Amino acid sequence: MKKDRLWTKEFVIVSFINFLLTLMFFLLMVTIASYAKTEFHASTSSAGLVSSIFIIGALIGRLLTGRAISHIGTKKTLWIGLGFFAVHITLLLVNRLLQGIAVGIASTATGTIIAQILPASRKGEGIGYYSLSAILATAIGPFLGMILLRLEDGFTWIFTMNVVFSLICLMFYAMAKINIPLPSVSVKEEAKGSVLSKFIEPKALPISFIALLIGFSYSGVLSFLSFYAEEMNLSSASSYFFLVYAIVIILSRPFSGKLMDARGANIVTYPSLVLFALGMLLFSQASTSWMLLLSAALIGVGFGNFNSIAQTVAVKVTAPHRFGLATSTYYILYDLGLGIGPYLLGFIVPYTGYRTIFIGMVAFILFSIPLYHWLHGKRDRELIRAA
Repeated sequence: MKKDRLWTKEFVIVSFINFLLTLMFFLLMVTIASYAKTEFHASTSSAGLVSSIFIIGALIGRLLTGRAISHIGTKKTLWIGLGFFAVHITLLLVNRLLQGIAVGIASTATGTIIAQILPASRKGEGIGYYSLSAILATAIGPFLGMILLRLEDGFTWIFTMNVVFSLICLMFYAMAKINIPLPSVSVKEEAKGSVLSKFIEPKALPISFIALLIGFSYSGVLSFLSFYAEEMNLSSASSYFFLVYAIVIILSRPFSGKLMDARGANIVTYPSLVLFALGMLLFSQASTSWMLLLSAALIGVGFGNFNSIAQTVAVKVTAPHRFGLATSTYYILYDLGLGIGPYLLGFIVPYTGYRTIFIGMVAFILFSIPLYHWLHGKRDRELIRAA
């Protein structure tokens, strides 16, 4: 039996655009606070606000985009997001907020387009490959940012590179032939739903809530790795943490996606959450380089694969004309977990230390397993078949 085609020109172009968007996000995330302090003599707290306000913008962008996709389609929505991203504003805080909105719009649109153009029989595999574009960007972006900061005109290079990448995104998107008709939903049908359902997809909420908890659990690693590694005298090994993390995801993602398409989400999700918990436990007790890097591999296989499977589930349980809302719902809750995690955990760290925080995250992940079973797992095949 002939397989449905996966690697189309449009799939590659949209994945490449997502790679550049994520790369620009992480490139600026690790450098913008330093820029605010150096160029504007901002306080540490103000510099932190410049960095974190991006997340607020992204949440606003995602909230608006799901509804916009239903009305004007994914193609026009992505044009708006990419065009918005290419515009630079003089005021730094306003710029970061608007940039966050732009990335929220554009990345939600790219995720929705991928869900729309993938064949149903290979959706898990396809979204798995697509999400690798973001994984690669999360490894390359910070690395590139730290290198450019060492240059004499580092900030000029960073902002110039963002402008160039934005224009490349627009140019490549112009080459794509994406013909996705607007959803054929009558005004009467749309009016039936609540006000909330016009911005959020209720069917995607259960798996998205689990993603919020798992994103919250991972956020501590993302934000406090450098401080924790320095405290443990593992700074040298920590520079390879995200490289190992990215490699194991790249190697495992193709298999996990195919497995989900063949046998449902549970066969991947339960082991992924257990491995994530084991990785976090090892991370919390790391005293040598090999322990830290092994924890990176376990977290990569666990958290990395859960993330793509959960995103696929959010789409699969939803009717095609609401794919945009499902994608934005997933990312709103996932980003919220990543965004509030460092803020809340930052208050606790001075009283408990990093090890206690990460042990607490192990309990959080383990709690998510029965919660996933109750919210989605026990009806996984039934829900996906009914969609």
